[in-house]
Amino acid sequence: MEHGPQWFEDVFRRHATAVHRYFARRTHPGEVDDLTAEVFATAWRRREDVPDGLELAWLYRTAGYLLANHRRKAKPVLVENLPVEVDHADPQHLVVVDDAVREVLGRLSARDRQVLVLHAWEGLSGAELGAVLGISKGGAEAALSRARARLRELWAEREVG
Repeated sequence: MEHGPQWFEDVFRRHATAVHRYFARRTHPGEVDDLTAEVFATAWRRREDVPDGLELAWLYRTAGYLLANHRRKAKPVLVENLPVEVDHADPQHLVVVDDAVREVLGRLSARDRQVLVLHAWEGLSGAELGAVLGISKGGAEAALSRARARLRELWAEREVG
């Protein structure tokens, strides 16, 4: 398939909201639009590298790299400057304000957290999850299974302790 202007328009129309939500769950609201735009600018520049049928996975992987680079370059925010109120408009935000869930997720490895969040929040599994992680579909499914098992273990430990 030719990755020209029509292809890009279709990819943007289908996936812009998902990429925007990806950043909305991971960074300051004032940065979401710029980071989303940067992902799509990268997609346009590297359009021949975007695999057909796995566009969203490619966009998520790119978003992950951009967010990591953005965080490395960011200036620290003083705690007294953080917003006091959390926006509860998106039900998926509730998990990040639940202290028990945050505590258990915080005890997982960064890789396990990434796998679980990409699956639960972004709805990825199988080939798409593998594409984001840079591994095969089978590897992604195994990683998800292991991450779920570790999450269950940590949750059970929390309830017992």
